[in-house]
Amino acid sequence: MQEQNFKNHSRFVPGFHFFTAVIILIALVISVILMLSSWFSLTSIFDFTAAVSLGLLFAYLRVFATGNQDRIIRAEENFRSYRLTGKTLDARLTRGQIIALRFAPDEEFPSLSEKAANENMRPSAIKEAVRQWRADHHRV
Repeated sequence: MQEQNFKNHSRFVPGFHFFTAVIILIALVISVILMLSSWFSLTSIFDFTAAVSLGLLFAYLRVFATGNQDRIIRAEENFRSYRLTGKTLDARLTRGQIIALRFAPDEEFPSLSEKAANENMRPSAIKEAVRQWRADHHRV
């Protein structure tokens, strides 16, 4: 597996992010064309409703999966903070900052989390500040 770092840590699944999204978009466009050309027949309205439903399902699947993953990351990083420092995470840290901190190794985590809270660092700045990247190959 390729070594993970700041430049390549984003994860895209082509079948989901590109192929499926394009198919749903094509279905939506075709259903609108059919609906307009047939003067809103019952079948064309159903086709449009089905295409919109697929689009919403596609979007919400991703939102729910990443929301659940974010919740798990918050719990893991809170436990890691407690294990390393004897304290839970600083309440000033945002969800994005906590998610970015997961890439910091244990040696860098306490000082970087304190710096992130004190300086209100952007998540991308936190990731760039990590010297020894801690890969996360199990995310959704």
